[in-house]
Amino acid sequence: MAVTSAFRNLRAPALRGRFSLHDFLERWRDALLSCLPGGLRRLFTHRKRCLIIVPQGATARLLESQNGESVAVGKLDPQAPGSLQALIAGARGAKQRMVVRLAKDQVLTREVSFPIQVRDNLAQVLAYEMDRLSPFQAAQVYFDFRALEDPRRRGKLRVELALCPRTQVGDWLRRLRDMGGAVDEVTWEGAWPRANLLPAGERPQRGSRFLSINTLLLVLVLLLATAALATPIWQKQQIRDQRAAQVAELQARAEKVNEVRAALERARRGSTEVLQRKLEHPRMIDLLLELTDRLPDNTWVQNLDFRNGEIQIRGESTQATALLNLLDQAPGITEVAFRSPVVQAGNSGRERFHIALKYSRPEGL
Repeated sequence: MAVTSAFRNLRAPALRGRFSLHDFLERWRDALLSCLPGGLRRLFTHRKRCLIIVPQGATARLLESQNGESVAVGKLDPQAPGSLQALIAGARGAKQRMVVRLAKDQVLTREVSFPIQVRDNLAQVLAYEMDRLSPFQAAQVYFDFRALEDPRRRGKLRVELALCPRTQVGDWLRRLRDMGGAVDEVTWEGAWPRANLLPAGERPQRGSRFLSINTLLLVLVLLLATAALATPIWQKQQIRDQRAAQVAELQARAEKVNEVRAALERARRGSTEVLQRKLEHPRMIDLLLELTDRLPDNTWVQNLDFRNGEIQIRGESTQATALLNLLDQAPGITEVAFRSPVVQAGNSGRERFHIALKYSRPEGL
């Protein structure tokens, strides 16, 4: 709540009065300093000193303000030789702000009302309507204003206007300016915070020391805001990188598992294929038993070859042509045919044959 209240005064500079970069930086400085602990706040504010000139006829009363506390330091007589020069030289040496404070009865304040549409050009509208709002022209007065928020009167903008004739303070401003003095502010007793009758164009530009402190605080706020905005993004990026690394590791493990699984599958298929081929391969002992049962007693087998799935039988028999029918009826034997013509084997009465056939394991074996 304290931080919110401290920065509430930074809203809508057009409604607070005439705006300048110096006022904005001061507002930022005060808002930021109010959020700091007391010791740290005093470290930044111990040099914030102000010399107040209170005109009283031909002379003026001098006050020195530091951190909101004013102390009387004497009187100023413009007719006294060197008094103004000493005042200005002292203010320069201490790097003090110079403020001219008028009495309350020297400033005219009143409340006026405007349509809400003029809020962005309120200063120009007040200058243009000054002769209607006061007995003076805009060029004859110093003025300032602030907007009064009133939610009950929608469509209307209530403005508190404060002005004083230039003749009341012009002589003092001119004397100080001729001596090289820079008046930062013209205010009055009971003025609202940040009130300044001096136009923005006549206010001096402060040196780099003031700007450096405000700039440092502003940069600090921007860095903190950037860090606050970037931290969640950075955290999400870190989490995303961690998740990506975990996913990559899991993918590598999955690929290794797939490789091992593929190797196992190849090994299984290889072993299964060997077993399948072994089961499908005909057993020669079965073929020999079948030939022994099928071939007649007058038949001799001299040679039996098995090559590329084909079996070739050479031998002699008294009934070679009948062997085709006998072998073709045997289970597992197919495509029985003579490989060469049958010939007589001398005077033995037997025939030489060369038969080719294919043999596969019969079903059920």
